[in-house]
Amino acid sequence: MTAPTAERTAERPSLWRNREFVALWSGQVVSTLGAQISGTAMPLLVLATTGSPSDAGIVGAVGTLPFLVAHLPAGALVDRWDRRKILLISELVAGLALSTVPVAMWWGKLTVAHLAVIAFVQGLCFVFFGLAERSALPKIVPVALLSTAVAHNEARSRGAALAGPPLGGMLFGIDRAMPFLADAVSYVVASIGLLFIRSDLQNQTKPPAEPLWQSTTAGLRWVWRHPLIRAAILLIAVSNLIFQALVLILVVLAQHQGATSTTIGMMLGIYSGGGLIGALAASRLHRHFKPKTVIVGVNWIWAALLPLFALTSSPLLIGAIGAASAFIGPLWNVVIITYTTVLVPNELLGRVTSAAMTLSWGVMPLGSLGAGYLLTTIGPIGSVFVLATVMLVTAVMATVSPAVRHAPLIPAHDTSA
Repeated sequence: MTAPTAERTAERPSLWRNREFVALWSGQVVSTLGAQISGTAMPLLVLATTGSPSDAGIVGAVGTLPFLVAHLPAGALVDRWDRRKILLISELVAGLALSTVPVAMWWGKLTVAHLAVIAFVQGLCFVFFGLAERSALPKIVPVALLSTAVAHNEARSRGAALAGPPLGGMLFGIDRAMPFLADAVSYVVASIGLLFIRSDLQNQTKPPAEPLWQSTTAGLRWVWRHPLIRAAILLIAVSNLIFQALVLILVVLAQHQGATSTTIGMMLGIYSGGGLIGALAASRLHRHFKPKTVIVGVNWIWAALLPLFALTSSPLLIGAIGAASAFIGPLWNVVIITYTTVLVPNELLGRVTSAAMTLSWGVMPLGSLGAGYLLTTIGPIGSVFVLATVMLVTAVMATVSPAVRHAPLIPAHDTSA
């Protein structure tokens, strides 16, 4: 190790001494909390307005549609445009869009179509912000601390998912406009945090002058050439479809059992609490498992847990089962995100990330639409068993996949806490 490197390590032994990471992370704690609050309130508002699970599924599908249609071009644009401006504009536009919901409610002009448009804009901003943040992270955080930073980001998201649903349910019970107003304010607060980031977030190597469509497919080509990443992304896509559908199904299941909006918020908060604990544990646990162990093991645990949702009538017990399933998700994310972040050249990182998210998150609209259809045709109990069957098949696929069975070790990363 050279003297400058050793000196830098001594000066920055912890991420919490990295002021720019702390500014970004803290702002996103607030923003993600706001998104969880409004995200919990959105299906409740649609169900309260129309009483239709299908309408709730449609709004949910439109909100996740950008994951399918926008990720690929957004990845290419993130590698070309000013990442700092993308981060800031994404937060401000999302906040402005959310602020129109309480205004429309107060004027008595709120419609399902309006909510669908707002959900789409929020999803689009989420796509651009997420890609820009992922690509900018190696410019803010030393390589040795990347996996720890990813784990802290997981904890950030999971912590917000723990606190957001109870707050969303409570605020919705007080006034239906309050969750959306709170989310709009959270975006403004997060935007202020971004102003403290001064590092150059751009690539040192300029992307080649090529047509946008050709640049867009570069990420897909990279993913296709790496069997483990390709297999992992396809498996993640199936699990994302299942859990996207599961959330709406559990909300309707709890409503059928007489749960109030506050109780549903508590149920989802307990569910997310497992994810927070898992994220805190993942920063240490990821060093002790090979990628193939994580990929196969996580899918089998989910296959065992999903049928249990249909065997209980207590919303709080549903939340506890969800917490067990959410606990292992961050370990999966830390392993895969660290693997790709270290392996992919930074000038390609936005496009590779967008390709991965297009494939793995692009199924979410189908999950929301599928949930609405299943709830309408066979009810919440039957819907849970359908999802459990799909999860079982996915676990078998993970087990027999040659790419997973021969997965290489994750490239060397940090050993710090």
